Amino acid sequence: MRRTYLDHNATTSLRPEARAAMIEAMDACGNPSSVHAEGRAAKSIIEKARGQIAAAFGADGADIVFTSGSTEGASLALAGRNLHGSPLEHDAVRSWIREDLPVSETGAVTIEAPEQSTLQFANSETGILQDIPQGLAVTDATQAFGKLPIAFNWLGATMALISAHKFGGPKGIGAVILKRGTDLKAQITGGGQEMGRRSGTENVIGIAGFGAAAEAAARDLNNGVWEEISQFRNILENTLVDSARQSIFIGKDIRRLPNTLCIATPGWKGETQVMQMDLAGFAISAGSACSSGKVRASTVLTAMGYSPEVAQCAIRVSLGPDTTEEQVMRFAQVWLDKQKKHHARSA
Repeated sequence: MRRTYLDHNATTSLRPEARAAMIEAMDACGNPSSVHAEGRAAKSIIEKARGQIAAAFGADGADIVFTSGSTEGASLALAGRNLHGSPLEHDAVRSWIREDLPVSETGAVTIEAPEQSTLQFANSETGILQDIPQGLAVTDATQAFGKLPIAFNWLGATMALISAHKFGGPKGIGAVILKRGTDLKAQITGGGQEMGRRSGTENVIGIAGFGAAAEAAARDLNNGVWEEISQFRNILENTLVDSARQSIFIGKDIRRLPNTLCIATPGWKGETQVMQMDLAGFAISAGSACSSGKVRASTVLTAMGYSPEVAQCAIRVSLGPDTTEEQVMRFAQVWLDKQKKHHARSA
């Protein structure tokens, strides 16, 4: 069976540039904390990647602290701070915040005290973007960086969370980007690596892939790759809107990620749709990858005012750099056919 992967917000394919950088880094046997030549060679791989990430994400002059991903980054940036936040945040962020910021039916979050708040840049389920206020304490930019032409230095946030596997890097490596001089209390203590902010011998191989992927992602943005992805998403959405009158297209006509489509079809459970489309050769999701498999309504959609019954019937389709127009049209045909059969059985 020919498979079509349309779950790029969960994770995306390892870029050839990242794979090559990681293979080359495997030959660096030294510990980057060692002062001998082998250690310095490993350290130079890390610093090259740090420079690639800073250039790709407009973070020149900022500190970049490597972590195992955005979940660890959230604990590093948020632990003990008791910041304001909203139910739209990823579970990794919600673990550390007060969920007291109001959310509108369009998914907009109202913030009155930016320096005491956290706000995601882009929602993984709906793709809806937020306006980041100047002075914001922390933004989870995991879904946004690599898909949108943004720069940390003009973003307005003091800290940003990113994760390599969302834009073609390896899994298990991420970073906190923060304005230089910002206090950050280490959650993992020991040898004092990463400027004393995250101890433990650095994942040299993962970091090498992270840097190469960031550089390639920036090149894609400059070359208009995500503009083409946006066109394919719009073609898919318009095709489904014309034929699926019973469905709700969440985030339509709202500023969103260029690749994300969230659809709720009342009475047709999201988990059921995921399984049916998987059997037909398509990989999609029923929400955030970290919460897939949990039979519960999306907190994102209920926070936007949708009933739990509707929220349980949502799916997310997220395109990537290798998605083609033929693939999205084939998806539309198969999904519409299954929706028609579902309604026939339910009638």
